Amino acid sequence: MMHPGRLLIILALALTSSAPALAQVEVRLWSLLNGGDGERMREMIDDFNASQREVKVISTTLKWGEPFYTKLITASVVGAGPDVATVHLSRIGNLAGGGVLRPVSAGELQRSGLRQDEFYPRQWNKASYQGQAYAVPLDLHTLVLYYNKALAGRAGLLDAEGELTRIEGIAALTQAFKSIKERTGAQGMTMESSAQSSYAIWRLWLSMLAQRHTPLITGTRFTFGKEGEDALATVSDWFAKGYASRGLDYAASTSQFIGGKAGFMINGVWEVPALVAARKKGVLGFEYGIVPLPRMYGDASAWGDSHGFAIPANGRRPPPQEKVDAVMKFIAYVSRHSIGWAEGGHIPAYRPVAESPRMRALQPNAMYAASVQNVIYDPDGWYAGAAGPLQTNAAKYLPAALSGQLTPAQALRMFETESARLLVKPAPKY
Repeated sequence: MMHPGRLLIILALALTSSAPALAQVEVRLWSLLNGGDGERMREMIDDFNASQREVKVISTTLKWGEPFYTKLITASVVGAGPDVATVHLSRIGNLAGGGVLRPVSAGELQRSGLRQDEFYPRQWNKASYQGQAYAVPLDLHTLVLYYNKALAGRAGLLDAEGELTRIEGIAALTQAFKSIKERTGAQGMTMESSAQSSYAIWRLWLSMLAQRHTPLITGTRFTFGKEGEDALATVSDWFAKGYASRGLDYAASTSQFIGGKAGFMINGVWEVPALVAARKKGVLGFEYGIVPLPRMYGDASAWGDSHGFAIPANGRRPPPQEKVDAVMKFIAYVSRHSIGWAEGGHIPAYRPVAESPRMRALQPNAMYAASVQNVIYDPDGWYAGAAGPLQTNAAKYLPAALSGQLTPAQALRMFETESARLLVKPAPKY
């Protein structure tokens, strides 16, 4: 006769083996992250998938900018969007206000193990619309100033420790570019400036306006005035005097700096991985440094934006709670492991990581960490934000002032004329 205890064990094993395994929840992610950002995000997705068996994230990368947002809006409206998408927080007003995204509830955040107070208030507010969160912030990325230490040293711009002498004021920044050009023969500065959708001048111009406490928009009209024209004229003059090369697209401008042919580069922190990789491969022929965008006028305001994870509303096919919880599990994992994302140059929005000893010691991020105190975003408005209509118009006209095809006054007049209708147009409901 079989012992009763052994019989119970056999029965339990039989029931266990016959019970269906819990189905793995598949999460579809749409990403606009390309280049080094794209590679790093794919690594984090692979790590998450390998860390557990309940959720599997499948990522699709779409073309950055307007093509991505157009497809996301269209797909979500007809109920064919992804389960989660990477978005710029500067677009939340447009996407949430237009009905493209669903809010993230406090309960959903709590079930994932995250808390609102674990994120920086500035980024959390940018992820919110009318008091509700529509995304979970991932990072902050700002405009910074890169410099070639070899060229800066030859131009007399380094201190006794071999670091860039503090630059204060627009005249000092212009003189630094001039010194590189005159004393080394290299270009003083590089930034994208081609007529084919260059966004760098928009970011720099907004920073200069903010430093002068000049509002771009007040109510439903542009108010940048003479200060805006003066700022654009100053940058145009750098190109006219040969301190910077005219007509370079994004890739050419970064290659010029990495190739050691320019003393400074005005760009976002997202170029950090390219410099780190070049140095590791032994193909970077110089030591480099990075500082926050200098104080050119009244303060040190610098343009910035943030990435975040958002859940599309998907029209009449809203995601079931099981899917939303699976998405939030992935978001929580990335937040807690965002030191890996920070290695791509970004500053984490998740405070436990951003304020950790490891993050504080991370190089070259520590060189420009102070820039978070002075970040300014695109203006509020459905038309604003990454690859939005306002940026698109700016990228169409402002670069023409750098190439000399238009005067700064002409470029700004054309930008304002085409953009004025956006300021009075009702926010779209998709």
